[in-house]
Amino acid sequence: MARLPVLALVGRPNVGKSTLFNRLTRSRAALVADVPGLTRDRQYGRGRSGERSFIVIDSGGFEPVAKSGIAVEMARQTRQAVLEADTVVFVVDGREGLTAHDMEIARELRRTAQRVFVAVNKTEGMPRAQVAAEFHELGLGDPLPISAAHGDGVRDMIEIAFEHMGDAGMPETQPGEDEAEAAEPGESKRAAARRKAAARAESAAAQEAARQPEGVEGAEAGAPEAPRRVRVAVVGRPNAGKSTLINTLLGEERLIAFDQPGTTRDSVEIEFERGGRPYTLIDTAGLRRRGKVTDMVEKFSVVKTLQAIEDCNVCVLLLDAAEQVSEQDATIASYILEAGRALVVAVNKWDLADAEARQRLRGELDRKLHFLGFARLLHLSALEGTGIAALMRAIDGAYAAATAKLSTPRLTRAMQEAVEKQAPPKRGPFRPKLRYAHQGGRNPPIIVIHGSGLDNIGDTYRRFLEGWFRDKFKLEGTPLRIEFRSSANPYAER
Repeated sequence: MARLPVLALVGRPNVGKSTLFNRLTRSRAALVADVPGLTRDRQYGRGRSGERSFIVIDSGGFEPVAKSGIAVEMARQTRQAVLEADTVVFVVDGREGLTAHDMEIARELRRTAQRVFVAVNKTEGMPRAQVAAEFHELGLGDPLPISAAHGDGVRDMIEIAFEHMGDAGMPETQPGEDEAEAAEPGESKRAAARRKAAARAESAAAQEAARQPEGVEGAEAGAPEAPRRVRVAVVGRPNAGKSTLINTLLGEERLIAFDQPGTTRDSVEIEFERGGRPYTLIDTAGLRRRGKVTDMVEKFSVVKTLQAIEDCNVCVLLLDAAEQVSEQDATIASYILEAGRALVVAVNKWDLADAEARQRLRGELDRKLHFLGFARLLHLSALEGTGIAALMRAIDGAYAAATAKLSTPRLTRAMQEAVEKQAPPKRGPFRPKLRYAHQGGRNPPIIVIHGSGLDNIGDTYRRFLEGWFRDKFKLEGTPLRIEFRSSANPYAER
C-alpha cells in the first residue's frame, strides 16, 4: 500500500490552524479558542477530501526567531512538522492582513519546506480576491482565500496541495505492492521523517476502532487474535512530568516538556508499540483545584482531560515526589475511580527525593490515597528512564484485570466460600441469602450477586466481598463493582 501524502498546517498563533485541522479530520480533536498560542504540541490526524485520504499535522504558533522560553520548543515542533510534510499550508489571517511575523515565517519556509503555498483564512463575508492580493508579497505563489470555520475553499486547497502528487491518497492506488515506506539505501532525512508521519497517521485512523466497547467478544476459539490497542491516559497536577514520561516511552521529543506548569493545554493522543503490543498514549493538561481555574482555555483543558479519563482503558496517576500529596491529587483519583478506569499510581522524580522526603511521601499516600489500595504503586524517574519497564508491566496487568472474563461457576463458588468464611450480618427477621453470582460487565469488572434480602447488606460486607473476589481472581489495578439483586418474596404481604 502506497503511503499517504502528508500535509502540515503552519502559521503564527491564532490564525485558525486548529479549526482547519478539525475540519480536515472531521473531528474535534484539536482544542479551539480565540486565544493565541493554544496549540503547542504537534497533533496528527487522518484527513479526507472527496476520495482522497491524507495525513494532516496541526502545529503551534510558529516564531522562527524565538531565542528562549516555550516559544523555542514550539518552533522546534513546527520545524519537525515541516520536515515530515509533502506540502506545507502556510495559514495567514485575512482579517489582520500581512504582518512582519508572516514575513519571518515565509523566509523560513522558503528555505526548509519542500512545497508550500499560502491559505488566507477568515475571509468569509469579505472581497476575497482583494483580501488575498497583499499576500503575494510573501513570494510563495498565488494565495488561496479560504474559511476554515465555514469550509469555503477548503476542497480547492486540498486539490492544490496535492496536485503535484497525482493519485496519491486515492483509493485507486495499486493494492498488493510492496510497502513504499521500506528504507532505501541513501534515504534522506526528509523521507525518513515522512515515513514516521505516515506511521503516526495510521495511528489516528485506528483510534475509533480502539474505542469499541470492551464487552465485544473476540475471534472464534483457537483463532489467533491480534492484541487490542490499550489506551493509556497520563494524568496529574501541572508540572508532574507527564509529557516527559511520554517522551521517554516514545524515545523522542514528541511533546513539549518545559519546566513551567500548564505547558500542555490540550489532550494529545500518540500511538506507539512496545514488545509487540500497541498502545495509545494520551498526554493531558494538568488539573488544578477548581477555585484556581478561572481562565476559559484552562476550563476547556480540564474538560478534555476528564474526557480522556472516560475514554481510556488505564490511567497513570503521576505524582511529584518533590511535592506533598495534595487534596487535588485525591480529587483526580476520585475522578478515575468514578469513571471505573484501571489505575497505576506512579511517583515521579523519585531520584530527587531524599530519605526523609520519601518517608513523608509514603505516609501521605497511606493517609490521603488509602482508597486506591487496589492500584500498583511505583516509583520512577521519567527524565532518567528508571522504572519504565515496571510501569509498562503494571499497565498491562491493570488492563488484563479490568478486562478479565470471570465465569459464572467460578464466581459462584468464590461467593459461597466467602459466605462460609463470613456470613452477611442478620438484619430484621431474616439473614440475607446469596444464591449465585455472574459477571455483569468489564472495564471495570462488575459482579452481580442474586439472592434474597440483599437490600439489607451494608457497605462493610460489600467491601469484604470486593476484597475476597479481588484476591481470588487476582484483580490488581482495577476498581471492582458489586451489585446485589434481590428476588421478590412471594409471602411478603402475608
